[in-house]
Amino acid sequence: MNLSGPFGRMIAVVGSAAILLRRRVGGAPEPALGSAPAIPGAKSQGRLPTLKMPTAKGWSQGQKPAAAPGLQVNAFATGLKHPRWIHVLPNGDVLAAEALNVAGPIKTIFEYAMYSTMKRAAAIGVSPNRITLLRDANGDGVAETREVFLDNLNQPFGMALLGDTFYVGNTDGVVRFPYPAGASRITAPGKKLTTFKPGGHWTRSLLPSLDGLKLFIGVGSLSNIGEKGMAAEEGRAAIYELDLASGRSRIFASGLRNPVGLAWEPQTGALWTVVNERDGLGDETPPDYLTSVRDGGFYGWPYCYWGQTVDDRVPQDPAAVAKAITPDYALGGHTASLGLCWMPAGTLPGFPDGMVIGQHGSWNRSTLSGYKVVFVPFANGRPAGPPRDILTGFLAPDERASYGRPVGVAIGPDGSLLVADDVGDVIWRVTGEANPR
Repeated sequence: MNLSGPFGRMIAVVGSAAILLRRRVGGAPEPALGSAPAIPGAKSQGRLPTLKMPTAKGWSQGQKPAAAPGLQVNAFATGLKHPRWIHVLPNGDVLAAEALNVAGPIKTIFEYAMYSTMKRAAAIGVSPNRITLLRDANGDGVAETREVFLDNLNQPFGMALLGDTFYVGNTDGVVRFPYPAGASRITAPGKKLTTFKPGGHWTRSLLPSLDGLKLFIGVGSLSNIGEKGMAAEEGRAAIYELDLASGRSRIFASGLRNPVGLAWEPQTGALWTVVNERDGLGDETPPDYLTSVRDGGFYGWPYCYWGQTVDDRVPQDPAAVAKAITPDYALGGHTASLGLCWMPAGTLPGFPDGMVIGQHGSWNRSTLSGYKVVFVPFANGRPAGPPRDILTGFLAPDERASYGRPVGVAIGPDGSLLVADDVGDVIWRVTGEANPR
């Protein structure tokens, strides 16, 4: 289908008109946040869902995100190619997985509109398919050494190191590699442990179990609400548990449309994740969420959301709806909350125990959301209060351009907070003002 030129511009004009109309009719709803969010009623957008994404601009010389009061931010590494995820090795080396969404065949007007939107936002293209090692040997907060740690991968994302084995979450499965302690490059061939269907939500996050015997893996759905049939979604929209000794894997929890970041809450030992919810029902409907994850739990997708709120666009399964678990904490509509890590109290001044979340930002709201790094405080193993901003300023005030988009978050080897920015091609480093290095 040739949808370039005047026809493509016509689609853009129609989309812009739809956004203006929805703003006038629906207004600007309050963000759906917290443990008991006010979620507006669903308003199906039919065949013309909202498509709005800022043009990827990147950061100009000397420009950087805005840090919350009492904090400061500096570029730990620049000039990367779409860094998505971060892993810190025991020797203090920082690994950045560089990968990009890859376009599939374009068959419909909506698919073309989606492709055009993502391309303008630098969210689709030729994937670097590598992991880069960054080293700050002199401790000044800036990586002066950069090497290719591992390449020729397939949209790598999640990373884990257990003993002398390094694991990578490629889009089509988990691969393990031998890792000599302190190595700056892996050249040995890998061994594939699992197979996942690629495409759609392609990221595969990894988190070792607390005893180091298993890996948990986030696998997102192929589609928005199963519109390509549930057979195509088999084995997706789930978190897997992989037993490393036997090589056997199983679905640990399901009904999670796109579970990306995974983290342990240390007081209770519970597994937590952030999930991107479905599109096409309104700016705040339903919200993305942060939730603990139960073994065998079902969280609603695609039949319902935020507990048992039925999505009437989907052929229903009443038994599935009846067992759907309500998430723990709403993060606002379409924030694209991807990154997740536990941050102990005192890591950043003035911040208690809690979870840090990298919000990549919306592409499907009349007023954009996300485009920042937030913190959710915890007490007694549960979210305990409203979210707080850590980094903002990734989005231009008029919403026409994005300087960056935060994704993965991790605690750095020096106790700083590291943030992967896949539009700015930067790893940011956040510290307290009293700790300039």
